[in-house]
Amino acid sequence: MHGWTFHGGRLSEAQRAYADAPKPWLDLSTGINPHAWPGAASIEVDWRALPDAGELAELERAAAGYFGTAPERVCALPGTEIGLRLLGGLGLPEPVRHVAPGYRTHGEAFAQSTAIDRHALADELAEGGTVLLANPNNPDGHLFAAKELVRRAEASSGWLIVDEAFADALPEVSVVPHLDADARVLVLRSFGKFFGLAGVRLGFAIGPEPMIAALRQKLGSWPVSSAAIRIGIGAYRDAGWIAAMRDRLVADAAAFDAVLARHGCDPIGECPLFRVIALRDGMALFDRLAQRGILTRPFDYAPTWLRLGLPGSDAALARLGQALADG
Repeated sequence: MHGWTFHGGRLSEAQRAYADAPKPWLDLSTGINPHAWPGAASIEVDWRALPDAGELAELERAAAGYFGTAPERVCALPGTEIGLRLLGGLGLPEPVRHVAPGYRTHGEAFAQSTAIDRHALADELAEGGTVLLANPNNPDGHLFAAKELVRRAEASSGWLIVDEAFADALPEVSVVPHLDADARVLVLRSFGKFFGLAGVRLGFAIGPEPMIAALRQKLGSWPVSSAAIRIGIGAYRDAGWIAAMRDRLVADAAAFDAVLARHGCDPIGECPLFRVIALRDGMALFDRLAQRGILTRPFDYAPTWLRLGLPGSDAALARLGQALADG
């Protein structure tokens, strides 16, 4: 069971372990948007050529406009997971702390990092060093007020790193539009989660130009693929789809909450892409749902929790509701 508590998306492992489960499987183990941006299939890529530097710059301009910052403060990454793994080599000041509960990789991003409770965040920022958190938080969906985060970061002598992998659905939570050019804040953004294209492996770092230059040096000449560049440009400039999707996710999350509540599961969290439910035994429900071909996300450090990603259709939501009722 340990593999499922580490990251979501281990569908092939579940299919082997629960070979008799009905098919097709319903994968709710991640917080990836089930309604993917539809333009990717029509984008042509010349796989014979190296990624073009001019197109990479165009991608970073498109992303910067979407994030609300300047292109020179944006660096494309092959996913935010890689961005987190690069943090330890950027010379950020110690002591390093990460808010917990949070994304598991936050505790592994530095050689030594101490877990802190979010209620201690103000005091920890005042102490300097480096603090890493997610907004919205993963897995519990907690939201930090963007302006308050920026205010406390500006008053600190240290660095704040904000993982905004799930911020696209709720743009008001992003600190990026509120940051001065020299603010000691580094932000990580994910492409695949909101646009529903996790396999593209695209993310971004936003920060002061010296820090962005250090990241570029570590990544080298071709940080992302030609496909990621072209898909990213098209998606970030599709303002109509983005606005409509944000509205749709809010509506879908409300319907999701209603089904969970109807079956005695009080949903936790404010990010529309996923919910946590607290139970007497989260792993028991994980097992029961897996036997019905529904994959969710349990947690070894919080055995009462189960995280469920947003179902992608009325039929998927009804299937989940029936599985919960069958208990």
